[in-house]
Amino acid sequence: MFMLHAALLWTINDFPAYGNLSGWSTKGKLACPSCNASTDSNWLKYGRKQCYMGHRRLLPAGHVWRTRKGLFNGKEDHRMPPNWVDGHGLLTQLQMLGDVQFEKSCRKRKRTAEQLNWTKKSIFFKLPYWSMLRLRHNLDVMHIENNISDSILGTLMDMPGKKKDNINSRRDMENLGFRKELHLKSEGGRVTMPRALYTLHGDERHKLCEWLAGVKFPDGFASNVTHCVSVRDCKITGLKSHDHHVFLQRLLPIAGGGFLRSDIALALTELSSFFKELCARTLDVNRLSQLQLDIVTILCKLEMIFPPFFDIMVHLAVHLPGEAILGDVETKFNRADRNIDGGEDGTIDGFKVFNQRLRPLGIARNVQLQDKLRTSAIWYVLNNCIEIGPYLEEHYDKCRESNPNSVDRTHQNEFPSWFKQRVQDQRTGNPPRVSADLYALACGPDPWVASYAACIINGKRFHTKQLELRRRSQNSGVLVTGDEDTNNVDFYGVLNDVVELHYMGGRRVYLFSCDWFDVGDKKRGVRVDDHITSVNMDRTWYKNEPFVLACQASQLSTPLSRTDIEPIHIDARGHMAVGGECINSTDFIDDGMVPSCSGDGYGDWEYSDEDDLSTDEESESE
Repeated sequence: MFMLHAALLWTINDFPAYGNLSGWSTKGKLACPSCNASTDSNWLKYGRKQCYMGHRRLLPAGHVWRTRKGLFNGKEDHRMPPNWVDGHGLLTQLQMLGDVQFEKSCRKRKRTAEQLNWTKKSIFFKLPYWSMLRLRHNLDVMHIENNISDSILGTLMDMPGKKKDNINSRRDMENLGFRKELHLKSEGGRVTMPRALYTLHGDERHKLCEWLAGVKFPDGFASNVTHCVSVRDCKITGLKSHDHHVFLQRLLPIAGGGFLRSDIALALTELSSFFKELCARTLDVNRLSQLQLDIVTILCKLEMIFPPFFDIMVHLAVHLPGEAILGDVETKFNRADRNIDGGEDGTIDGFKVFNQRLRPLGIARNVQLQDKLRTSAIWYVLNNCIEIGPYLEEHYDKCRESNPNSVDRTHQNEFPSWFKQRVQDQRTGNPPRVSADLYALACGPDPWVASYAACIINGKRFHTKQLELRRRSQNSGVLVTGDEDTNNVDFYGVLNDVVELHYMGGRRVYLFSCDWFDVGDKKRGVRVDDHITSVNMDRTWYKNEPFVLACQASQLSTPLSRTDIEPIHIDARGHMAVGGECINSTDFIDDGMVPSCSGDGYGDWEYSDEDDLSTDEESESE
């Protein structure tokens, strides 16, 4: 017999519920519970709300931006970061609160300065260990993403009621004395708003809506955002929290890069990369420590670009890496997989190429591969079977001795027949040294194969390019992550066919037949800039080598309908490296968008009157 105990480690809620449970009001000038009494806020006279900026105090001491008055609020900032308040300090603050009565007849209580933003003492403090916890209430990352994405999208699209850039915000900028180029102008009794570089206008909004209306994602990755886009009215409404999550992490860098100035687009891309890394399936403490520095730099960049952008939800992003170090990021990505198609790692007997956890969908078509394709398929299976590595090395050494001028070609052409003969000789030996899997692999597949148009593997659904033409989702994108043998070059393609090879004893090997985009041409095929990899879909290569093991493929989304696309990696539950070694996707973080904000190259962040800010838009008249 024993006494079972349960412990409450932390709660996770949206921000209003955070205030209800913690007892700290999430409104007003001290709205940030992490900064506590050191919350930096300004009351906006015309906007009638609090603004939370001043992130320069979180920069390293002596940072060049601390002395840049013109780029920020016209003042130097040499303040130190706020001190963290431990549980003992919170209890000391709560002693000043006194007894709080919750009755309808009670008048609204006026808090004194010593009571800070406390409204009550949380009932959780009755737990004996609660004051000793470093993390008691977890900020909801999805809720923060929702609010930040909504503010960015509303400001970019200049949507009434959603945008942060309006007449009142311009008046507040004038009242605070910064960003003079954005101050309101009076001309003949009319008030005009100078055009802001962070707002799309006219045809730009129309093009962005057209692009969003045509975006396709894999099944289960995101909802159909087409229903939320009005191309005629240039409006985007009705996005849910997960839609904003996808937009902020996946679509914002592409949307901003096509219309905004390079420095503005870079800041938004770095913000997107920050949340993408924060929500990764595996988190590295060292990387989180770097993210804690990066987000400060990103927010300082945004202060220079989007002065009216900073409500409390934007400020809360600065505390997310620290909370992730203490207690992980509470999202759906850190839940255990339960889909058998995803495959929990377990003990698998036999060759791994014969144990791919793939479920074909639809009716199979029996076809006979052409000789070149069949030879290519057989060689790819043999070359990516790690169990026959010693045979491959032995034959390669023999080819090097006999024909040193064309080792690779000779090795590829002669190995299948040599391997078959070698295994047969070992099988007839006494005692035989050949397993059933090895013998089946050496004998080769049946000339007839089964062809499918769809399948599920690693928890992801794949469709051929032809099948998805009549669908609103996109499941044909394929990514194969490079290794040392391929100079760490990632391969991008589209799926044409799911091929099932039949071997002796009912064994099966599944291959994807793909069209591969040319990423070898660094000028016309692929371009990497500002954390984005753009691929030209009109250029292909490896036409005679279309195959890849199905378990090696990760899912890819290509959301642009242009020839210049940014491929988006879709986190799968498991994949193989090109060399054939099994890797769990929880150890994989796509580094295609990693913010590089820690350098000192800040010269491009000067905003002067010489910038292209001369175009005015008429606004409301006084």
